[in-house]
Parts: sequence; C-alpha cells; structure tokens
Amino acid sequence: MSSSLISYLTDVHFGCGAIAELPALLSSLNISRPLLVTDKGLSALGMPDRLQVDLAAVHDDVPTNPTESSVVAGANTYSANSCDGIIALGGGSPIDCAKGVSLKVTHPGPLKDYALIHGGLAKITADKPPLIAIPTTAGTGTEVGRGALITVEGGTKLGIISKHIIPTASICDPELTVGLPPRLTAATGVDAISHCVETYSSPKFNPVADAIALDGLSRAWQHLPIAVSQPENLEARSEMMLAAMQGALAFQKGLGLIHSLSHPMGALPHRSLHHGELNGVFMPHVLRFNAQSCPDKMAGIANAVGAASSEDLPQFFTEFQQVIALPISLSEMGVEPVDLETIPPLAIADHSTPSNPRKAIESDCREILQAAL
Repeated sequence: MSSSLISYLTDVHFGCGAIAELPALLSSLNISRPLLVTDKGLSALGMPDRLQVDLAAVHDDVPTNPTESSVVAGANTYSANSCDGIIALGGGSPIDCAKGVSLKVTHPGPLKDYALIHGGLAKITADKPPLIAIPTTAGTGTEVGRGALITVEGGTKLGIISKHIIPTASICDPELTVGLPPRLTAATGVDAISHCVETYSSPKFNPVADAIALDGLSRAWQHLPIAVSQPENLEARSEMMLAAMQGALAFQKGLGLIHSLSHPMGALPHRSLHHGELNGVFMPHVLRFNAQSCPDKMAGIANAVGAASSEDLPQFFTEFQQVIALPISLSEMGVEPVDLETIPPLAIADHSTPSNPRKAIESDCREILQAAL
C-alpha cells in the first residue's frame, strides 16, 4: 500500500515502503550532505544501505542509553564533514542521540544546561539543522516526541524537552521493524504501552491526548503478542508502530512515576538495563500506587485492555509481561538491592514526576523499588 502523510506535531510519512520517500524528503529540506546517526548493530546488519541515499558521514558509536560523549562525538563528525542535516536511523537511542547532536552543533555549553529540570526549555531555539527520524523499533515514539533522554557527564539521565527538539519529519515504515528479535519487540512495545498508560493517567487537562493514548493502548495490547510470536506479521508490526507514535503524540500531558523510576535505573553505569523492560516491571506497582488518586482513569485503562475491573490491573499487567516473555522483577534483570540506594531522590527530581496523578515522596519510591525487586 502507499504511505500516508500524518501531520500533527510534525510530518510523518507512515506505511510499508515509506522509506522510498527519503530522497525526495531530503531534497525538500535542502539536505545534500546528511549525517547518519545510527548504532553499530544496525550498521553491521547493513540497514544504512536500505536508505538508498548518499551520506556525508556516519556516526554509529551510540550506546544503548545515549551519553553526552556520544552526542559530542556526533556533533564533531557533523562539523568536520560540513553536514547540513541529520538522518536518525534506529530505536530510541540513536534518535535521541541525533536530537542531541542537532542541538549541540548550534547550542554551546554542556547538555545539562538544556535539561528541563535545569531551566533548559527557554534556552533551546529553532536554530538547529533539520532532522529526519526513521525508527526501526515500535516503542519510544521519539520520532514524533518533543524530548531526548541523554545521560550527561556525571552519570545523570536528563530529559531535554522542547518543541524545537521534535524531528523536522519522520518516516515510519513498519517493514523496517520486521527483523527485530522477539525480546526487543516485546520490550519496545511495552515502552509504548507505558507511554499510553502514563500520559492518560496524568491529571493535566488534554482530552485530545487522552483519546490518542487510549486508542494507542488498545492497539498495542491487542497486537504486541502477535508481533512477538509472529515477527513477519506486517499488520501487527504496523499497528505497533502506530501505537508507539500515538504514545509519543500524547506526551504533551507528561508521564509519571514509571518513567521517573526507570530513567535513573537505566543510567546505572554498571548495568545495561533496557528502558522498556524497566517500565514493564514498574508498571503494575505504579498502577497500584496511583489507583485511588485517579479511579476514573484506572477504569478507562481497564476498559482499553479488557480487564474485568480496575482492581485487576496490576495482576493483568504482570500476566501480560509473562505472555510476551519479559521479566516481572528487577532481580530477574540482574538488579541487586545495593543498586536501588541512589534511585529515590533522582526519581523525585525527574521531569516526569510532577505529572504523576499521585504525589510521591522518596519513601514511596523506596517502597515501589522494594516491591519491584
């Protein structure tokens, strides 16, 4: 089928085969010397060759959780090769790194200065090179999101948030996700589910975002198990890519404690913890913590996933994790009690915490972490 153009926060070229539109899109944005930001795994698989465009340079030294050093290296490569635009190819890490590169090449100083919790919103301007995001996973939705998560110097994972961070355009081609292994399909899919759950639960008033989030949650809940068990199923892959995009479109309401906890956990230097898996582990416990603060929202979530009642949601989500073969505890992910000691204050300081439906303090975070261990 031909791709569709979806214009909401940015232009999204959506559909199987949409990658063929990249040359024309580059031309329309006057990009003749693009820097490709991707990761070594995708480079080894030959994914950059599928773009069918001439590249001025490639930056693929991007870790699972992008770091400030990877952003700086990308910005240096951009400048050294006289690039005039950026293509981001991959999951959330390469795309967030590319967002950081697009900021760094025109904005001086350390990245922490541009973090939301450090007053960075007002410092980010539209003076940035154009960025085309091409996701190869269906999870983060960062291809339409207004933020980038970067682990800055010192080891803190910070959110850089601005409408200027949103990619200039995105190409969402479900065919690019077909080769994703089952566990990564599951983990990134649960990330999309967590976005829909948390943005819908946020107390901020945005009924448009609520509707998008609930629709995305329903799509993901129905189709993620199929995408995991039937990797070649393009209908399931398409539905998951759409659900991931919807979760990020609804980001405008903010997230919550699931992400507040998973952000610092994902930045632990001696662990390599997948963000989506962390979100899946925390989700039942945060749902239980929030339940009495937003009963109407819990009922809406229960209806979207087919749970008999909102009281069943924590167990319902735990069983869903087991169906798609993801861990249901931090210990299954290799986390030890000592790893949790520094997390509560970082979680409370996270930019996602203010939009959680129930006010949380450090002791609440400690209890949730212990329950999730």
